[in-house]
Amino acid sequence: MNKPDLKKLIITFFRVAIGWHFLYEGLSKLWIENWSAAGYLANATGPFAGFYHWMGGSETLMSIIDPVNIVALILIGLALFLGVAIRVSAISGVVLLLLYYFAYPPFGGLQMGAVEGNVFVVNRNLIEALALITLFFLKEKGFGIHALPYFLPKKKTEQAIENENAVSSRREALKNLATLPALGVLGWGAFSSNEKYGVDTLSGATIQVGGADISELKGELPKGKIGNMEFSRLVLGGNLIGGWAHSRDLIYVPSLFRAYNTEKKIFETLMLAEKAGIDSINIGFPTIETMVKYRKMTGSNIKVIVQVHPDMENSDYYVNIDKAIDSGMDVIQIQGNWCDWLVRDNKLDVIEKMMDRIRSQGYTAGLASHTVDSLIACEEQGIIPDYYMKTMHHDQYWSAHPRENRVPFEVDGKKHLDHNRFHDNCFCLFPDKTTAFVERAKVPVMGFKVLAAGAISPEDGFKWAFQNGADFICVGMFDFQIVNDVNITIDTLNNLQGRKREWFG
Repeated sequence: MNKPDLKKLIITFFRVAIGWHFLYEGLSKLWIENWSAAGYLANATGPFAGFYHWMGGSETLMSIIDPVNIVALILIGLALFLGVAIRVSAISGVVLLLLYYFAYPPFGGLQMGAVEGNVFVVNRNLIEALALITLFFLKEKGFGIHALPYFLPKKKTEQAIENENAVSSRREALKNLATLPALGVLGWGAFSSNEKYGVDTLSGATIQVGGADISELKGELPKGKIGNMEFSRLVLGGNLIGGWAHSRDLIYVPSLFRAYNTEKKIFETLMLAEKAGIDSINIGFPTIETMVKYRKMTGSNIKVIVQVHPDMENSDYYVNIDKAIDSGMDVIQIQGNWCDWLVRDNKLDVIEKMMDRIRSQGYTAGLASHTVDSLIACEEQGIIPDYYMKTMHHDQYWSAHPRENRVPFEVDGKKHLDHNRFHDNCFCLFPDKTTAFVERAKVPVMGFKVLAAGAISPEDGFKWAFQNGADFICVGMFDFQIVNDVNITIDTLNNLQGRKREWFG
């Protein structure tokens, strides 16, 4: 192969690779039912965030933007792949990529590592835009159907002149058609993959959601107050994000959760939750870093309730409280298992000191537990939080061990091989005792583990918790469960009967 052919071949590969990326992104969005860039635009950050938010918040504009985005990606991709209208498609691609780039610009303190690694200023959108600018100015455009007119029949005089500059017109024509079968093979493979596995992309403006679509929401999620802050009655739980599965003896489930909930998927889930009306999340302390990154990347105002515990080894009760405050968390709650352990070990003074520390810094202080005896003991000592967080579920499900075999404080203890003893299978050990305590509580109550880690259906678990006094429920959800769970919450609250306790918050 001579040097001109090699140069032409390299440019062809360069152009076709970019073209295929555009084309597949467009086809992916086309194949996703009810795809929309609204969530992407609504959470844009950077100096032009207001412009993107304005677009994402308008249904009229989105009815135009979504199809235009898809068509533009497909047409630009086809043109670059086949080699037609290259200059027009290149400059159009630059405009589109820069719109993506400035929606989430990797500067001004934002690190876009969740999507494409750690970057600053230069990311894949900018690199691809620079590549298209290079292609725009290159005189050589590679093989493609743009060259075919040179090989069509012409007048003799023109043909004679052309023959002086053309070598083997037939071979050149075949070379310029070579991208057509390649397009067919790639297109067939992409379509087959989509048919078999579905589409999963997070490009310049893609959020894929399984389960019910956001358009199927039945209304607005009701809200209540804890302290001086407003929260949706349904709060997103952090266990699935953190990989805590409570999966009984299914030892592979925690790793499966972590494999599914990549950082990218976590961000998609959070964005969908906010769009569905869930405005808060309750997380374990190790998840703080993820939430800080999410809020920086998207400009999200989601309220974060963080669980903290003391460093008993160094007698430092406040270290995690201070870290939570420094990280910008909104509400601080003493972790449920630690509350149980401290009460069990007769160290209620640690709980009281931690509560005082949280409040002295101007924060709402929550107190969680798995065993209701812990909250009763604190109540008797005059330790009353700004809200309780308590496991709240009935025990009418198959894997719950017999009541007569249940022991206070066993939830975070030994997992027994005896089927009639605790083995990560029951979290509200004494439902009647719990409901009696909640009934007399004079502060808001947030129920958690209301589905007994997946053993109870949402329709049943949500109703039971709200009927028995919960003002809020905290539920771990995968992305494909969010819209359904929001709808179930709305239906439950709209049709709730038999609740005796007044609403707090």
